[in-house]
Amino acid sequence: MEQIGSNQSFGGQQLRFKHTSNTLNCEMVFSVYLPPQASDSNAKLPTLFWLSGLTCTDENFVQKAGAQQYAAKEGVIIIAPDTSPRGEDVPDDAEKAYDFGLGAGFYVNATQPPWNTHYRMHDYIVEELYQLVLAHIESVDAERIGIFGHSMGGHGALTLAFQHTDRFKSVSAFSPIVSPMTCPWGKKALSGYLGNDTKTWRTYDACELTREVKVHLPVLVDQGTADDFLAEQLKTDLLIAASQEVAYPMTIRMQEGYDHSYFFIASFIGEHIAFHKQALT
Repeated sequence: MEQIGSNQSFGGQQLRFKHTSNTLNCEMVFSVYLPPQASDSNAKLPTLFWLSGLTCTDENFVQKAGAQQYAAKEGVIIIAPDTSPRGEDVPDDAEKAYDFGLGAGFYVNATQPPWNTHYRMHDYIVEELYQLVLAHIESVDAERIGIFGHSMGGHGALTLAFQHTDRFKSVSAFSPIVSPMTCPWGKKALSGYLGNDTKTWRTYDACELTREVKVHLPVLVDQGTADDFLAEQLKTDLLIAASQEVAYPMTIRMQEGYDHSYFFIASFIGEHIAFHKQALT
């Protein structure tokens, strides 16, 4: 992988890399925050993968969430990948819609053409990027890795964590799409990437996985009550119901007056990083 950016931040380094992805068949970019504790050559630090939402790249979270100061305080590495494959050969939504195609990979492995050639974000995160990070960032502690995200990325964090409890030991989310099988964003994405057999969608639905997963990871979810997407797209009540149904002890907080923006994320990102640090200790 090739380093293409570096900025000092809160005593640590905000870095950016690019590499050729064999999983996605294109060049990919991702960001890494190394806290000041990583300067110790013997350090092995807890690490978090951040998954962003619709229309985002790796830079939205890095520039808007204010996570670096808390990651520096807690001694946590943060990996922030892009949200979809990119490049001239990568197909996009025919109508250039924001909720499908470029910037909207939904963290699934597409099975339908033409998407299946590139749109395999699930395997990219949990296999290729995961191994790339372990191989090249020496401060990462392979036994202490968590995952978190926002909106579409919150969906990705929950579903990837529940599917891979051997790799991720904690998970949190802001405003996650908890039931893509039942909301417009999710139905469009899952039918487009996976086809119309809804049985194949279950693997990518956090509510369905909540009922099935055997290992109960620590879970924190924050959802703003003033979020314009709450009722139609996010449906937090369905995750609350699913967790209660199977006695999965999740912490799900409805935050009064907060919306879907990065102002919301920035308000609670410190608590999420501290939550993961405690869970990964």
